[in-house]
Amino acid sequence: MLEIDGLRKRYGDLVALDGAGFTVRPGEMFGFVGANGAGKTTTMRIVMGVLEADGGAVRWQGEPVGFATRRRFGYMPEERGLYAKMRVAEQIEYFGRLAGMSPAEARSSADELIERLTLTERRDDEVAGLSLGNQQRVQLAVALVHRPELLVLDEPFSGLDPIAVDALAGVLAERTAAGVPVVFSSHQLDLVERLCDSIGIIKAGRMVAGGTVAELRARESRKLLHIVVTGAAPGWTDRLPGEIVSKTDRPPAGESAETARYDEVVLVPSDDQEALRVAGQAGQVQHFGWQRPSLTEIFREVVA
Repeated sequence: MLEIDGLRKRYGDLVALDGAGFTVRPGEMFGFVGANGAGKTTTMRIVMGVLEADGGAVRWQGEPVGFATRRRFGYMPEERGLYAKMRVAEQIEYFGRLAGMSPAEARSSADELIERLTLTERRDDEVAGLSLGNQQRVQLAVALVHRPELLVLDEPFSGLDPIAVDALAGVLAERTAAGVPVVFSSHQLDLVERLCDSIGIIKAGRMVAGGTVAELRARESRKLLHIVVTGAAPGWTDRLPGEIVSKTDRPPAGESAETARYDEVVLVPSDDQEALRVAGQAGQVQHFGWQRPSLTEIFREVVA
């Protein structure tokens, strides 16, 4: 288990971390999210020993993290660190050797990752000649090659196409199924919501929310009502009680606006029963129910 407890870091007058902390349990995928400059990368660099904290502690299995422990971690930095003139396969093997693997172990693990991350046709290419997406895959393979006990990944999905995202997600799922904790940061909140067991939101160096997606949804202060009505006259939504968050009006597929109208409204209602009455009088109610807030909506509310 990884424990990050009360980390503090200052750069001159700038406070980068102000008591940040969270826990990642065995086999858990933890999504670390926040705006640019919130403290995500600084936290990860402290975990990996790239930076020294001004205060607080990082513990692995209950013990302070040192050099020997960090050798058993896998790290993907925000700034990529590959040797441009090395070929893909030899580069991944090389990093496996640096982490203490035997030549045979490093080669076997590299071959497995090259196949899983769909790099087979590029294994003998120089990194400099790869697309940015394929360079990203190589960097991921470097972080994974020595079969680490913990994975710390800074924006691992950035620049990947959907196929590569699915391939990486599959690899990470295998690692978590084997009990490996995974921490990754991302601005792709829909992806975080889909993949993660738990999430931590950091703002200005402080953790402002954390828990499972269900727990974060439970703390959302606004209850959103999703209403779909067809055949209503224009302007009916003005009679809905409460705050309209979003609305669209369009004809269903294959029909013109003149023959059928389709209204979709997301509302913070002051009276849900009155909203149902208004919708029923306006037209045919196709959908009426509470909408679970997305992680993006939760994030906006928490950091506002």
